[in-house]
Amino acid sequence: MEGAAQEQEVTPLELFFDLVFVFAITQVSGFVSDDATWTHLLEGLAILAVLWWAWESYAWLGNTAASDDGAIRLVLLCAMGAMLIVSLGVPGAFGDDGLIFGVAYFAVRVLHLGAYSLLAREDEELRGLVGRLATSAVPGALLLVVAGALDGTPRALCWIAALLVDYGGLAAQGVEGWRVQAGHFAERHGLIIIIALGESIVSLGLGASGLDLDARVVAGALLGIATAAALWWAYFDVVAIVAERRLRDAPHSEQVRIARDSYTYLHLPMVAGIVIYAVGVKQTLEGSGDLDAVPATALCAGAALYLVALSAFKRRNIGSWNGPRLVAAAVLVAMIPATATLPALLSLTIVALLACTLIAYEVTAYSDARARVRHGA
Repeated sequence: MEGAAQEQEVTPLELFFDLVFVFAITQVSGFVSDDATWTHLLEGLAILAVLWWAWESYAWLGNTAASDDGAIRLVLLCAMGAMLIVSLGVPGAFGDDGLIFGVAYFAVRVLHLGAYSLLAREDEELRGLVGRLATSAVPGALLLVVAGALDGTPRALCWIAALLVDYGGLAAQGVEGWRVQAGHFAERHGLIIIIALGESIVSLGLGASGLDLDARVVAGALLGIATAAALWWAYFDVVAIVAERRLRDAPHSEQVRIARDSYTYLHLPMVAGIVIYAVGVKQTLEGSGDLDAVPATALCAGAALYLVALSAFKRRNIGSWNGPRLVAAAVLVAMIPATATLPALLSLTIVALLACTLIAYEVTAYSDARARVRHGA
């Protein structure tokens, strides 16, 4: 009981910080939706990957600090300001606002390192970790500053290099010095999934705004919320519970690897899948005919990516893939050519039926295992 009483919880400041990330996700979704081309989709995914890495860095920081008092509070509030400028620069990150985006992002990363340095003043192991972090965080952020001053192919190459430095750097540095509070870490990532799902609801609202509230709009809204509910169920019903227990019960070194692989890396495609789906569902509500190629692909591929990432999440934690989810993802991908020719509302109907049928099958087929996870010892 004493250990439970001391369990670290997500702090109000962390939730406050996440509000800026909510806006950032909305900006990415809007950026792609406003000009739904393949180039914008790829650029949007690159921006999302950069934003995710910044948010993830602060998730690890909060997990290590276990507090939002004193200097850490001031640093986080300053980082929120810089992150807001980054979010405002999202629509022009590959255009006229690229330099502002890059400089603000550099400030976000430097403030993160500064906060970690404050925590590490009397901790030699943590100081070593901060030094290793700086070897990838600083060059990666500087590459985005350089990208903001360039154009065309050189800019794209700088973005690619920045992502490789950040994502590859963490994998290459190992896990020495990292610390994980399992319950807090899992809860923080569960909340970010809810934030992403919230963006899909916002996209429904934006897609329907300004339209007459007729039967088509009502049906589209209900189908969209049904799909979002199925995606929520797929994560929170069993998967999140099992993953948190696996993280909590693992030895320390394996615990850090699970946190890195399952949460830092594999939650990105989950969030990306939801954001991509949001682009498709917004276009579905806005239009009255067929979907263009990018929104049609987004509607199916977003949900498919989310399900594949969830299956990989299970594979990393339990050791086996989730067959029904992989089958559902394959069906969604196979549907993409047809989705571009079918009426938009019919395409959304098929996606919603497939997602809800998957959940109904899992609840029925795995009822005993589900009961043990949710209610058993």
